Amino acid sequence: MSEVVRREVPEVDRAAAARRAVERRRARASLKRDLAMRVVSPQDVVARAFEDPDSTAGTLRVPDFLTALPAIGAGKRDRVMTELQISPVKRLGGLGVRQRRALQDWLDARFPVPRPRANRSRLLVLAGPTAVGKGTVAAHIRDHHPEIHLSVSATTRAPRPGEQDGVHYYFVDDAEFDRMIAEGELLEHATVHNRFRYGTPRAPIERALAEGKTVLLEIDLQGARQVRAADPSATLVFLLPPSWDELVHRLIGRGTEDEAERTRRLRTAKVELAAQGEFDHRVVNEDVASAAREVVELTSDSAR
Repeated sequence: MSEVVRREVPEVDRAAAARRAVERRRARASLKRDLAMRVVSPQDVVARAFEDPDSTAGTLRVPDFLTALPAIGAGKRDRVMTELQISPVKRLGGLGVRQRRALQDWLDARFPVPRPRANRSRLLVLAGPTAVGKGTVAAHIRDHHPEIHLSVSATTRAPRPGEQDGVHYYFVDDAEFDRMIAEGELLEHATVHNRFRYGTPRAPIERALAEGKTVLLEIDLQGARQVRAADPSATLVFLLPPSWDELVHRLIGRGTEDEAERTRRLRTAKVELAAQGEFDHRVVNEDVASAAREVVELTSDSAR
């Protein structure tokens, strides 16, 4: 009689497998937050899943993927899966050719991705959610691309450590800001996070454009909308974080706001991220130099 020998899995292997399983669950949870906050488009996620079924996106179950999307609840999810003939046990990476096409068509209809405009403008607007690094990317462009004129905004907030008046912002009080509005000196202005006012002085921009320079405005969502209304040809660029978790980490890490202010800014960030479809281009700020290069490549001079 042959003896059946049971091979026991070493304790160290079991522990490593458990750690990997936890890491995969955390990665999928992070990806679902990115979908819910619109940091990443559902089309980008399915593209990753179809390219690599073993990736985080590929191992995400279809029901979890659908309920992570904005305004998709359990009832809507179930109707969509029935309509697309996809089993609830299916993962994105395991979908067949017909199911992949059906899901992509449904996503394109439900969450249309804006197409960049063909024309280029010498007026470039950079906006994005709080703590995404707009100022850092803009400063990198200022320091490495002197051919691009970086507009300096006026603000009623106090300077942060290291900020210089006239370089990073024009720091003014409310009375001076009111005067600038009354005399038409601002191209756009808005109250941000329900606290401080920001505005773009008009004269330096008009002067730079008259000299044939490309002008970069680093402003908030409200300001970007005002610029688009004033000059429909302006090119609007939306700066995205690599992930929602990274955005939260950056906001906490800079240590310039208290907890109440951070909570208020994160609420605003959700609204801002939902508006990215109004912009002509999207750039992910994972690395400052790379993001700055992408923005510069959108300027009319670089495009020629």
